[in-house]
Amino acid sequence: MKNSLIKSGFVLLLLLLSCSEEKVDGEDFGTVTGRVVIANTFEPLANAKVFSNPTSSIVFTDEDGRFTIPKVVVGQYSFQAQKDGYLTKFEAANVISNSTTEIVFELSVSTSGNRPPNAAVLALPADNAMNQNRQVVLTWTATDPEQDTLKYEVILKNDANDEEVRYSDILTPTYTLQNLAFGTKYFWQVSVSDGVNPPVLSAVRTFTTTSFPDTRFLFVKKLSENNVIYAGDNSGNQIQLTSSETNSWRPRKNNQSNKIAFIRSSGAQNHIYTMNPDGSGVFKVTNTVPVAGFNPEFINFSWNTSGSQIIYPSFDKLYRINSNGSGLTEIFHTPNGKFISECDWSYDGSKIALKVNDASGYNAEIYVITAEGAISDLVISGVNGAMGSLNFSITGQKLLFTRDVSGFENPDYRQLDTRIFQHVFSTLTTSEINTEKPAGTVDIDARYSPNEAEVIFVNTSNDFISARNIQKYLIGIVASRTTLFTNASMPDWE
Repeated sequence: MKNSLIKSGFVLLLLLLSCSEEKVDGEDFGTVTGRVVIANTFEPLANAKVFSNPTSSIVFTDEDGRFTIPKVVVGQYSFQAQKDGYLTKFEAANVISNSTTEIVFELSVSTSGNRPPNAAVLALPADNAMNQNRQVVLTWTATDPEQDTLKYEVILKNDANDEEVRYSDILTPTYTLQNLAFGTKYFWQVSVSDGVNPPVLSAVRTFTTTSFPDTRFLFVKKLSENNVIYAGDNSGNQIQLTSSETNSWRPRKNNQSNKIAFIRSSGAQNHIYTMNPDGSGVFKVTNTVPVAGFNPEFINFSWNTSGSQIIYPSFDKLYRINSNGSGLTEIFHTPNGKFISECDWSYDGSKIALKVNDASGYNAEIYVITAEGAISDLVISGVNGAMGSLNFSITGQKLLFTRDVSGFENPDYRQLDTRIFQHVFSTLTTSEINTEKPAGTVDIDARYSPNEAEVIFVNTSNDFISARNIQKYLIGIVASRTTLFTNASMPDWE
């Protein structure tokens, strides 16, 4: 009996000793762990101070932003984390007996006393710089008293209109402006932001772009799936006039109005537009009646001499319209239902040359109508193969055109041996202009040079999938064929 009592007492003593680690004066305890990070980026914050109210032990975070507070008396607490340069953060926590409670503090950077950045100092281009390219690299310097991370915004205006353009979220003190207008004065300044204070504006500087060069040639290049219009000079320099985001082709310059007319896709239709020589001021001329025919890329239109009117085909009808979009008038309807694919208006305005064909582009005829719409001259008919490239001489006494002398016809409108011809109305004779065309190639899209001593045209392989090159030939001069522009088509030379 005595031994049993001794054993029972010993067990009771062990139980009391084991409970003494979890309780002091009858209190229960838990553990609080957690982490302190930077708000938004979640980067760890080392040496952040963590403690509670009611007061618990004060601890500091390790290099990974982690902390542990052991033996916290159970109950409701408000824990807080502090670190210089950051806003203090409070988090509520319920400490449970023999459990671990986890807390995450996200500290925001303190902006108290943060000074704004210094105004950017504009470096290049120099103030009032002249003859700048259409691509200008802007550079500047900027500093911040607290070395905060800076973001920039470039503000650009010009003297041609009231438009203001802003280029935002720039992370380095430089920005490249692209596709600026020719001969334009630009005003620019830089806004600097540290993400804390209001943005600070720099002084304003100006620069002026170079004037538009003397480019007498117009042509088209294929960029991805779209036709894009370019201007070029005798040295081979090229300037893109229309965007590669739109399909634009068949440029025609009118010197008196100083405008370029061209065809552009507009939804499911094709319409005539005009623009300034530098590609600005795009205006849609046609609206109710589109440009239409058997193949859009082989359709052509023509200015009158003054640039006040344009004639264009829409299937079997020929229309005249004022260049401001008014006065649409049907002036001719083919008598046999053939489509009109090309037209050219004589310099004196008295006659119009037409190329008509069936829906596949063949069974073609070239004839001349009067300004009143009466057929006056037949140039060619009754031959097989493709024809095109109508262009009157300045006097209207000669007409340039091309014809595939092979007579080949197929659904893809491929041409095998297309050559350049000239019809003389006074003698009613037609003869080939020998351009010394290489075998296996075709000469298409032919036009007279402004002085009519040369012809400009496109030469390409008769496979019709190879590169196209714009060439010129001095009429009657042997071995005078030269290449002006490569990978280009639809030339105009005014």
